[in-house]
Amino acid sequence: MPDKQSRIFSGIQPTGIITLGNYIGALRQWRDMSYDNDCIFCIVDQHAITVRQEPEALRTKCMEVLGLYIAAGIDPQKSILYLQSHVPQHAQLSWVLTCLSGMGELSRMTQFKDKSAKQESVYAGLFTYPCLMAADILLFDTDRVPVGEDQKQHVELTRDLALRFNSQYGETFVVPEPVIPKVGARIMGLSDPTKKMSKSDLSVGCIALLDPPELIRKKLRRAVTDLVGEINYDPENQPGICNLLTIYAALRGTTPQAAAGEFAGMGYGKLKDGVADVVIDVLEPLQNEFHRILADKAYINQTLKQGADRARALAQPKLEQVYEKVGFIVP
Repeated sequence: MPDKQSRIFSGIQPTGIITLGNYIGALRQWRDMSYDNDCIFCIVDQHAITVRQEPEALRTKCMEVLGLYIAAGIDPQKSILYLQSHVPQHAQLSWVLTCLSGMGELSRMTQFKDKSAKQESVYAGLFTYPCLMAADILLFDTDRVPVGEDQKQHVELTRDLALRFNSQYGETFVVPEPVIPKVGARIMGLSDPTKKMSKSDLSVGCIALLDPPELIRKKLRRAVTDLVGEINYDPENQPGICNLLTIYAALRGTTPQAAAGEFAGMGYGKLKDGVADVVIDVLEPLQNEFHRILADKAYINQTLKQGADRARALAQPKLEQVYEKVGFIVP
């Protein structure tokens, strides 16, 4: 077990839909970490504008993500919850780290290659995005960063930049460790269990965190399975069944193998209904709390202000230390 009161940092972009996969792989894990650690959870709105966003929609999504953080059980009095754009030290440190980053290592980032391949024109922000992510993490002397597999490469770059800065300018940054959840780290799509659950397949393959119960059940009943006819945990030959077992296991606090044992001898319909039951049991109270929180605008605004004040108080001394090390005159 890690030492108590490790510094934890992570964040979610306020774009699109927050999915069941985001809850299992991120929000729920963060809630559990927040009980025994010093946690900072950011809404990374500056990362969001690496692609064009509608301003009003972005503002609305920022409020919604904060509401989901709290509804998922993250206490804003214990953990720091705030908007990235409210803490200018993120962008200030990002520039210093960008000046330490090589074009080659940034061009090798898998996320950049994947996203740029889908766009006719690519903006510089998408290319240098990992430098801002590194600044997010290093700004707070972060010990551990809970991330999905798709972000692990960015944390590795963050480690490289921390070591590079420390080597050139003296010990300054904590070198963080990525934390990848063992169960439910990668929830796959219901319509294509070989691909990660994505908000781009919202109509069929993706369960949104705010989907009503009847829609959740409908989507799960339509989930792709196979012709084997038996419930086994066999990722190679039964990826659809394994994905359903993984969802069930993650929400029930068991293992996919044990879940397979629970449903042994039953039909696929029973498995789908069982998964739907547990998903609805978890999400209904979260949804009710989310709507209660979002209706209280004063509480939302006060929470964001308090979070930003706390984050800036931690960030400014680190930024001044970096500025002094590189030779800037600190006012």
